[in-house]
Amino acid sequence: MRYLMIHKIDESRPEAWNPSPEFQAAMGDFMAECAESGVLLAAEGVTQSKDGAVLRKTEGGGVTVTDGPFTEAREVVGGFAVVNVESKEQAVELAQRFMSLFTEVSVEVRRIHEFEDVPQA
Repeated sequence: MRYLMIHKIDESRPEAWNPSPEFQAAMGDFMAECAESGVLLAAEGVTQSKDGAVLRKTEGGGVTVTDGPFTEAREVVGGFAVVNVESKEQAVELAQRFMSLFTEVSVEVRRIHEFEDVPQA
């Protein structure tokens, strides 16, 4: 089963966008371990919300675009990983190990729909 792990951070914290060399080394080791074990399918960090935009569909069918930063948000997405594991419990265990590398972070774990999950007509 594939799971999406989205990590959210407080982007007002200086270390959020300037990780220490020690953090970078620990994260590199963790990602290498996950890749070598075959569970890691993809993982990326993202830039600050000031570099992004949010699009919302309006009731009239139009679209509004709001450029970042997203000051109303306490937490923003800092990155994601897609893993292929046997169970939700295994995905949660990986998320907990990932979290241990940070001083402050939350991780949302969501199962990715597979083709066979979609009801066939």
